[in-house]
Amino acid sequence: MGKSMEMPCVMDHYKVVILGAAEVGKSSLVLRFVKGKFHECQDTTIGAAFFTQTICIKDTVVKFEIWDTAGQERYHSLAPMFYRGAQAAVVVYDIQNQNSFQCAKTWVKELRNQASPNIVIALAGNKADLSNIRVVEFDEAKQYAEENGLLFMETSAKTGLNVNDIFLAIAKKLPKNDNNQGTVMKLNGNEPTQTTKNCCK
Repeated sequence: MGKSMEMPCVMDHYKVVILGAAEVGKSSLVLRFVKGKFHECQDTTIGAAFFTQTICIKDTVVKFEIWDTAGQERYHSLAPMFYRGAQAAVVVYDIQNQNSFQCAKTWVKELRNQASPNIVIALAGNKADLSNIRVVEFDEAKQYAEENGLLFMETSAKTGLNVNDIFLAIAKKLPKNDNNQGTVMKLNGNEPTQTTKNCCK
């Protein structure tokens, strides 16, 4: 019998914060990414909610530790405790709502001034399934993102459009973690498929 193969797989942990105005679909976006689900009547987030999700990039498992923050103005003062120490942020606006786009710009400015200088920021124009009644034009948001060094995609929590893709783009842009205390896992080639499936191929 040949020797079983051991497949090293590095797990990197990253803190991600989700920011944006109320009712832009932040929680729905996270629910779609983490659980693959969408609810028409999503409960309003109080303070913040915590989720985790892993994705694979080559030989690395990226574990996102996601803080979904409340969008109501009365919770704004709590935001620094969630974006402090975050390696990435997703700033969400509703393509039907110009005010939410302006709010997103305010969040980006705050992150630039107060968050980690190396934070990766992604701008998500949510509710892209309603593009026929959009107010914020794609090109306007894209230009703003390019001028400010942001990742940018229009997303739909309802259909799943670009939801996984925007988190994958974040993962690819994050530094591979000499400093992020990545965990090295060795998976034996004889282990059940269900176990090895979580590691990258």
